[in-house]
Amino acid sequence: MKIAVAKYAIQAPADFSAFAARQAQVLGDAATQGARIAVLPEYLALELAATFDAATQADLHASLAAIQRYRDDWLALYARLAKELDLHIVAGSFLLAQGDGRYRNRSDVFTPQGAHAWQDKLQLTGFEKGLGVIDGGDAVKVFDLAGVRSGVSVCYDSEFPLPVRAQAEAGARLLLVPSCTDTDAGATRVRVGCLARALENRLFVAQSVTAGEAPWSPALDINTGEAAIFAPMDRGLPADGVVVQTVGDQPWAIADLDLDALERSRADAQVANDRDWAGQLQPALVRARVERLD
Repeated sequence: MKIAVAKYAIQAPADFSAFAARQAQVLGDAATQGARIAVLPEYLALELAATFDAATQADLHASLAAIQRYRDDWLALYARLAKELDLHIVAGSFLLAQGDGRYRNRSDVFTPQGAHAWQDKLQLTGFEKGLGVIDGGDAVKVFDLAGVRSGVSVCYDSEFPLPVRAQAEAGARLLLVPSCTDTDAGATRVRVGCLARALENRLFVAQSVTAGEAPWSPALDINTGEAAIFAPMDRGLPADGVVVQTVGDQPWAIADLDLDALERSRADAQVANDRDWAGQLQPALVRARVERLD
């Protein structure tokens, strides 16, 4: 089953029609290459802030309020493209108004059959907390996409083991990670988080990223990292955990995931972090004992 993760170069669409045309082109490219699931990056909807005046673009709070007018068009666009392209689409994320000036960072998922689901970002970064208007989500979910039980973990969430573990224990074999980072350190943190989640849960992890510079946007001004698909480091799978990743201006990293090899590795593992998880939860191990050396 082929999956595509985007290294999405941020642009400045003139209007929603221009944005929609680019989405059709970008996702059409992934579908033409045989992808069954395509993952776009976190904060993708903030690219739409470029359609407003310069003052709105420069004010993130104003941008969040302004893009709400596109919400119905956003849902209709990806629902249509999922059906037309016969593609499961993780549409990055949309900062969705909840009322009273509050927002959630929501990653929408669309299927070719017309279903729509979502996963809200659970943990907030310092940047998001500093805005003072974004709330974390209150539920962790899994979905069946293209015959594979999958979970979505939005950027920073991939750095936290327990929610992803809950998804794995609910049967997830694929973790989809829309991300957006603006420093090399941030890109490394998410990448390491993805590798760690693949290792400890024995699942594939697919990370999309934003790319390029958008000086008109306080949130999308600088973007770093490579889109990649990761696997547990075990027999029949890549020794370094990297199935595929983008290089340079490459817009997609695409791989045909060997789910049978993943399952075989469960039965013939060099190490079994996924099965041995409960060992660390023994009462004697959940709290360190302080031993005095005097």
